[in-house]
Amino acid sequence: MIMKEFEVFGNKDTRSGFGEGLAEIARSNNKVVGLCADLTGSLKMNAFKDENPERFFQVGIAEANMIGIAAGMAVGGMIPYTGTFANFSTGRVYDQIRQSVAYSNKNVKICASHAGLTLGEDGATHQILEDIGMMRMLPNMTVVVPADFNQTKQATMAISELDGPVYLRFGRPVMPIFTSSDQEFVIGKADVLQEGTDVTIIACGHMVWKSIEAAKILFESGISVELINMHTIKPLDEQAIIDSVSKTKCVVTAEEHMMNGGLGDAVAQVLSKNLPCPHEYVAVNDSFGESGKPMDLMAKYGIDSPDIVDAVNKAMSRKSI
Repeated sequence: MIMKEFEVFGNKDTRSGFGEGLAEIARSNNKVVGLCADLTGSLKMNAFKDENPERFFQVGIAEANMIGIAAGMAVGGMIPYTGTFANFSTGRVYDQIRQSVAYSNKNVKICASHAGLTLGEDGATHQILEDIGMMRMLPNMTVVVPADFNQTKQATMAISELDGPVYLRFGRPVMPIFTSSDQEFVIGKADVLQEGTDVTIIACGHMVWKSIEAAKILFESGISVELINMHTIKPLDEQAIIDSVSKTKCVVTAEEHMMNGGLGDAVAQVLSKNLPCPHEYVAVNDSFGESGKPMDLMAKYGIDSPDIVDAVNKAMSRKSI
């Protein structure tokens, strides 16, 4: 049994990956336009704005209008990227997204920062934990939750090539960069970060790094982890799930999201149809968050690396039942 060594290329927030990716793709594609709801700095859209002032539209604190404008721009052949906090990108404008974007399959990229508990001190009203579920339920919507700065940059550029609505979710805190800057991002294709035989851990977003930490702890106790970065929640890489769980016979899903409706439920649907097995969730259990430091909140709400370790031990104990 071998534990892979993950090289860390520094530490940076995933929202900065979005900002760099948006600026870069705009240099080669003049159809890309940016819209922001009064949070240009928070979304790291300044470079795009400075380089393309004629293609940047500051709509103010009017998120519903922003989605409507973006839908109209898509009809005109542009590729609009909207930017605001995840709560305002989804919960505040769900009707506009459903009616004006998803229903008519518009080529709008809904880019959402400050998602989940790791928004931190802004508190429960801003820490949306329901957005993955809300967006994956919409027909025609692609849902992408990259794991680190480099992958967020690559995902931001990759979605410009997809004709249709996309929800791209990223965050505020500084986290380790462990994917290569030249690694190709393929929508709908999971990354198997490490092969193993005892348990499958499937994670997305910030929880991928937490799962790497957990895998190291588990390795020291003799447990072989197969670790999957499921950066695309929809369309889900079902074959990667089936192939992995066919070996390990149990699975843990880890996400910075509500237990209901997110990655865990998406994986559970696949397994219930194809390969029923013990499955433990690491997710927020039917609760709003609160104001606090991001890592403290992850620990309090049960989505830290020790929680993944506990979930693995529980899932493995159920394999013989």
